[in-house]
This record gives sequence, structure tokens and C-alpha cells, in this order.
Amino acid sequence: MSVVDSSDVTRERWRPLDRRTIRQHPVWRHLDAATRETIDVVGRVLPFRTNAYVVENLIDWDNLPDDPIFQLTFPQSGMLAPADYATLRDRIVGGADRATLDSTLTEIRYRLNPHPAGQLTANVPTWRGQPLDGLQHKYRETVLLFPAAGQTCHAYCTYCFRWAQFTGGDLPRFATPTSDRAAAYLRAHPDVTDVLITGGDPLVMSTARLEAFLAPLLAVDTVRTLRLGTKAPAYWPQRFVSDPDADDLLRLIERIVEGGRHVAVMAHLSHPVELEPAIARRALARIRSAGAEVRLQAPLIRHVNDDPALWARLWAEAVRLGLVPYYLFVERDTGPRHYFEVPLDRAWRIFQDAYSRVSGLARTVRGPVMSAFPGKVRVLGRVDIAGHDAFVLDLLQARDPAWVRRPFFARFDPAATFFDHLRTLDGQPFELAWFAEHLQHAPTVEATV
Repeated sequence: MSVVDSSDVTRERWRPLDRRTIRQHPVWRHLDAATRETIDVVGRVLPFRTNAYVVENLIDWDNLPDDPIFQLTFPQSGMLAPADYATLRDRIVGGADRATLDSTLTEIRYRLNPHPAGQLTANVPTWRGQPLDGLQHKYRETVLLFPAAGQTCHAYCTYCFRWAQFTGGDLPRFATPTSDRAAAYLRAHPDVTDVLITGGDPLVMSTARLEAFLAPLLAVDTVRTLRLGTKAPAYWPQRFVSDPDADDLLRLIERIVEGGRHVAVMAHLSHPVELEPAIARRALARIRSAGAEVRLQAPLIRHVNDDPALWARLWAEAVRLGLVPYYLFVERDTGPRHYFEVPLDRAWRIFQDAYSRVSGLARTVRGPVMSAFPGKVRVLGRVDIAGHDAFVLDLLQARDPAWVRRPFFARFDPAATFFDHLRTLDGQPFELAWFAEHLQHAPTVEATV
């Protein structure tokens, strides 16, 4: 059921709907009192933003609260611990002053592990004795850049790994207004070939502002690939079709490609329904026609896409549209993970089932993958080792490139939902020293096949 007539989405202009402005949209009349309360309470702790395109084209309002895109974009009461939800609700209802509310919000947010996997402590490099704010360099070949003007999104995912970028308050954020210092850093690190512009979503920036941000980076000869991390094809495909500077954006991509760089649009696509609107398919076709490659990735999220049939549909349709299935991630250990996470054993089984249903062209996808402290850890399967049940794992990316694609084992734990929950076969936690000792000279995956 659609809540309004949205027959001509190309005429729309993006306007955010948050916990306040959603009350002016016709959808508000379709929400019961409990859902309205949840939006107000949870939306103060974790970022809530959607827009008319998502609300009017991707959500089945006859299927609340189970509709996957509703779960993906609207706050759910289970995203907070019951005690935290009750405390915050009571203080809101009781008219607590701003200082009390802000203190409560800060306490709750810090319990949600805002910056996991060493993002603040181990991923930010220094340049000429100063930390490079807005830049992360975890893997030798790839640098992540967070443009200050791109630290928001057309709509927010409820599971968001980077929710702390959008909440305000005193949580630290990754952001840089320009890329000048990053370009100097890249010149001093010629091993870096790929730059991922991320956030947030860099495609909330105007084309003119994006081009100005990219210019210093494109002057560095050793940067060969530019990646744009974005959810825009799903949440606001007008960005590539009918926004005032949509054509300018495509021409920018064309110029970068013609200049000898590879442009990869890293599209976050979580569910097949995101590819159903004609304008979404048109947006993806226009991106490809400009010379960019589109790779799709998303995490496995309970309540949204924890079904192998959905993933098989998504990957098959992506290939039909000329896209490249890339990653199936595991819900990260941050934010409302307790509401969205799936045990690793189930995640692996879902991935295997979905993978077995698609052709070889869709089997470019890797998963299930965890962005953990040592690197991108992949679950390869389960084996019996001397009578002990164990996960087989490897690293697709690592802080030390020598560890990549070298299989290792962890004790099987049916309740584990993330890498930090796993232990070595002798019951110890995985430390970086363990990887240096055990993987430096271990056989690679190819050598063991």
C-alpha cells in the first residue's frame, strides 16, 4: 500500500524526514501510538532520517512492523536495551530538562560502542606529527576519506555501522573539510592505489563540492582507483537521474575514467525491493554508462534480509543489471547490534545456501565477512579437528598483508555473532601477536585446496 500518489518520482526534490518532520507527512496517520513513541525515543539516541522516496516507494504499509524496508529505516523499540528505553521515555514524558536528557543520551550512546575495531586508536595515521582527521589507513593499498560535507545520508539505515557520525553530542567524528593533507599523505605512501570516499554518503554533496574535494586526490599519480561508498541508488536514485546536477555528476565520473582512473561505485543494496523501482534501475544504468563499475554490498541483518532466497534474488538481479556482487557482511559490533545480529553459524549457512542458488557470474560475492580489528575476517565453513568442532576462517584484508588468505581455526561457538566472541582452538582470545605468530608463514587458501 502506498500512502500517497508518487507516480512521478523524477519531479521530487530531496527533503529529509526525521523524528520531527515525519509528523507532517501522510505516513504519520498510518502509525500507531507505540510506533510514534518509538520514533521519538529511539530517534533521539540513534539517527533517524528517511525521505519521501523511501516512504512512498519501498515500504509496504500493509505489512507493518515486519516490512523489511520499514525495519531497515524506521526505529524499532528493540534497538535499545529495555532499561535504557524505559529510562529515556520516562524522562521525556516527565519533561526532563535539556541537560538531563543530553546526559542520558550520552550514557546510552557510549554503551553502544560507537567506534569499533580500533577506528580511533589504530586506523588514523599521523602526518608530520599530527593525526590526519577524516582519514583511515588500515590496509596497505586502501585509504578511507570522510569529507565533512558528506557526513550525512539521504536516509539512515537502522543498523548503521557509522551511526556515531550523525548523532551530534560529544561523540568523536571522522571528517575533513578538504583533501589537501590527504593528498600529501598519499604522495608519501605510493603503495596506496585505492581511495574510498565514504561517510555518511559522499553523494549527498553537490557535484561541484565533490569535484573540488576529489581534485587534489586525482593529482596523485599513484591513486588508480576511486571508490564512492553510497546508498543513493537505493534511497535517492534521483541523484543520478533528475537532481539538478545529476548530469554534472555523470560527466565528472566520465572525466575521471577518461583520465585513466577506475571508478567503483560501492552501492549498499540490502534487499531486492530496492532494485524494483524503474528509477533505481535507470540510475544504475546511467552510472554504468558513465564508465563506472557498480559493486553491491550490505550486511546480513535480522528482520531485514536474513533469508537466503532474498540474497539469491538480489545477486541474480544485480548481475542481470550489470552489477558485481561484492560482499555480504556480518552485523558489526556497534550500535543496536543485539537487535540485528545473526549467529555466525547461521550467517554462514545463509550465505552458502544463497551462493548455491546463483550462477557463477554472481559468485564474485564474498561472505560472510566481519570488519574486525585484525582485518576482514571471512567464515569459510566448519570442520572437525581431532574431535573438536571448529570454524574455518581466513582474512580477505589484514593489517599485515602477509596474513591474507591464510586459513585458521576458531572453536565453534553456536552463540557467537562476531569475531571478538571467538577463541583459538586452545581457548585463547585472538590477539594481533597470535596472527603474527601463526599466519605469517602458513599455507594460503589456494595451497590448501
